[in-house]
Amino acid sequence: MSDGALAHVRRVRSIVQGRDGSGAAGPCNAITRSWIRCLHDYQLDPERREEPEVVDAAELAERRERLAGVQAVAKVEMANLYQQLAGSGYAIVLTDAAGVLLNYFGDPGFTHAASRSGLMPGAVWSERAQGTNGMGTCLAERRPVTVHQDEHYLVRHIGLSCAGAPIFDHEGEIVAALDASGESRLAQQHTLALVTMSVQMIENRVFLDRFRHDYILRFHNRPEFIGTLSEGAIALDPAGKVLAATRCALFQLGFAAPADIVGHDITELFNSSFPGLVDSTVRKAFHAVPIFGLRNGARFYSVMLPPVRVTSSAGRQAAAPTSQAPSPLERVHFGDAAMAANVRIATRVCERNVAIMLVGETGTGKEVFAQALHRSGPRAGKPFVAINCAAIPETLIESELFGYRAGAFTGASKEGQQGKLYQANGGTLFLDEIGDMPYPLQARLLRVLEERTIVPLGGGAPLPLDIQVTSATHCDLQQMIAKGTFREDLFYRLQGITLRLPPLRERTDVRALVSLIVTEESDDGAPLSLDETLLAALERQRWPGNLRQLRHLLRAMIALRESDHLTVHDLPPEYRTGIVAPESPMRDSEEALSGTRDPGAHAAGPLAAGLPQDDVLAADPDATDPLATDPDDGNSHDLNPLEHAEREALLRELQRHDWNISTVARQLHISRNTLYRKVQRLHIRHPGKAVPC
Repeated sequence: MSDGALAHVRRVRSIVQGRDGSGAAGPCNAITRSWIRCLHDYQLDPERREEPEVVDAAELAERRERLAGVQAVAKVEMANLYQQLAGSGYAIVLTDAAGVLLNYFGDPGFTHAASRSGLMPGAVWSERAQGTNGMGTCLAERRPVTVHQDEHYLVRHIGLSCAGAPIFDHEGEIVAALDASGESRLAQQHTLALVTMSVQMIENRVFLDRFRHDYILRFHNRPEFIGTLSEGAIALDPAGKVLAATRCALFQLGFAAPADIVGHDITELFNSSFPGLVDSTVRKAFHAVPIFGLRNGARFYSVMLPPVRVTSSAGRQAAAPTSQAPSPLERVHFGDAAMAANVRIATRVCERNVAIMLVGETGTGKEVFAQALHRSGPRAGKPFVAINCAAIPETLIESELFGYRAGAFTGASKEGQQGKLYQANGGTLFLDEIGDMPYPLQARLLRVLEERTIVPLGGGAPLPLDIQVTSATHCDLQQMIAKGTFREDLFYRLQGITLRLPPLRERTDVRALVSLIVTEESDDGAPLSLDETLLAALERQRWPGNLRQLRHLLRAMIALRESDHLTVHDLPPEYRTGIVAPESPMRDSEEALSGTRDPGAHAAGPLAAGLPQDDVLAADPDATDPLATDPDDGNSHDLNPLEHAEREALLRELQRHDWNISTVARQLHISRNTLYRKVQRLHIRHPGKAVPC
C-alpha cells in the first residue's frame, strides 16, 4: 500500500473513532456520517480493492425498463450537462434508487479512469457496495452532495471527484440519482450546482408528462419564471382537488411533504376557485394571472394548463372537460381589425399543417401568437419547441438542432441524442428570427422540412419527423434573398401563409391591451384605475419597442406608484411630451408661493413626492437637482425612451435610499453586481462623485 493510501486509511479510522460515543465534537457533516455508516453499518474496509459488483444484462434491462419515463427525460438533460462540462474530464451518470448505474455520458479523456473505477452500465454504486461516493451518498443523504478525492471512503476512489443529486418523484420518493464524476484535482462547486439544476429540470418534465391528462397549475412569484425550472406545478382533478405537486410548489407554498397538500381543494391554497383559475387563464390568453397563497399571503402568478386530449380506440379525440371560453388564438386581440383578421386566417389553417410565417417588428408578440396557435390546434397536447436562430452559438447550432448519432462519443446512449428538431416531433416547431440562421445550415433545414426526416450528426438511419412549422422574423427576407444571404427555396417552404403582426402604434386596441397588462402586472391584486389623459397619452406614443416596451413601462409605473389611480404624472418625462394634463391645485399654489415652477419637479411621478429635502441634498450640497440627468454625462442622450424611463426610475430609487447600493438592490430583488451593471449601462453618476457609483 502506498504512503498516501495508508495515510487515507488511518485518517478514516481516526475520524470515525473520534466521532464514536462521547468522542464526537459537534454535528457530523455528510462525509463523516457516510464514513460512519461504511465502517459500522456495512463493515467496509477502506483498503477494499475488489472489482465493483455488476448486475447481469437481464437485470439491467429490467431496471432500465422500470425507469423508462425518467430515462427518456434524463437523457436530454444529461446530454445538455455533458455539453456544459465537455473537455473537463467528467462522466455524467444516471443510477436508479439502488445505485445501479443505468446510463452514462463519458468524456473521452476519462474513458480509462471510468473503466478502472467501475463507472460502467450495471455497476452498483450504493454506499454499501462502493463506500462514500457521489451517487451512493446523495441517495443515502437524500440531498445533493460533493465527494472530492480523499473524501471517498475506499482508497481505490480517492482520485475521483463526484457531484451527485437524488431525483424525486411526485410522492417524494427517490427514483434515481444524477452524478458528474471525474478526476478533477479541484473541488468544482459549480458542477454540483449544474447537476442540481439538471435534476430539477428532470423532475419538472417528468411531472408534467406524468399528469398531462390532468389540469396543471404552474406558478411562480415572478411571471417571467413560469415555464422555467424554478416554477411550481400542481396537478388537479376536474373537481379542483390536488393530485400531486412538485418540490418547488411545496417549497413556495410552505409545505414540507406531498402528503401535506394532496387531497386539498385548490380554494384551500389560493384565493381563487378552480373554475375561476381556468376561466381567468383562458380569458387572458394563457398569460400569467395574479393569485395569492392563503397559507402565507404571498403573491404568485399562475397559468392553468388544460388536460391533453386523449385519442379513443375509435380514433377520435375525446376532449377533456374545458371551459367554453374563446380559444387561446381568439384571446390575442381585443378588437384590432388587423389582428382579428390574422386570428381568423390562423384558425382556418391551424388543423391543416400549413407552414405559417409571422412577420413583424421586434416586440410585437410573434412568439405569443405562435404559442396561442399551437394551443388552439390539434397538437395542443404535444411539444411546443421554440428555437431562437439568432441566440444559439454557431459552433453548437448543428448539435442543438439535429442531435448526434449513437457512439458519437464514449458512453453515449445507444439511441443517440435527440436534437431540438426531433424534440418537437408530433408538435410545433417555432423558428424565431429565422432570418438570422447561418446560410450553410439553411440547406440542411430545407432538406428536413421537405423529406420530413432527420439524420443526427455523424449519420445513421433517418428518423421520421412529424411537425407543424411556424417561423417568425423582423427582417425583409425578400431583400435578403436578393442579397444572397437567405435561400429562396427555404423561404417558399416556410411561407405557406404569411401573417403580419401590426406594430403597437398601428393597433386600435391599445386601451384594452393596457388594461390587460395592468391587471397582469398588479403587484398586490388591488384594482388599478387609469386616468383618461394617461390612456390618451399612451395611445399617442410611437412605441418603437412595441408590446414589450409597453409592458416594461407599465411594470415600472405600477412598481413606483403611490396610489391605485395612475395618471400622466406617473409617466417618465420622455413619455409626456405634448401632454396637457390638469394640474393639482395644491401643487400650483405651492409653486406660486415659491415663485418658481421647476419643469422637472414632478416629472418622474409619485416616488418623488414626500422625499426629504435633506436626503436630496446629502449627496452634493451644490447639486440643484440631483435627480436630473448629469449634464456632464453626454452618453445618457444615446439611450432609447425605455432606457431613459429605467434610468429615471433607478435614479429616484438611489436618491430615496441615499445612494446605498445594498439597500436599493434588496428593494429591487436583484444582486449588487446586477445593480452596478445597470448603473454603468444607464450612465448614472452619483452627484457628488466624478465616476459612476
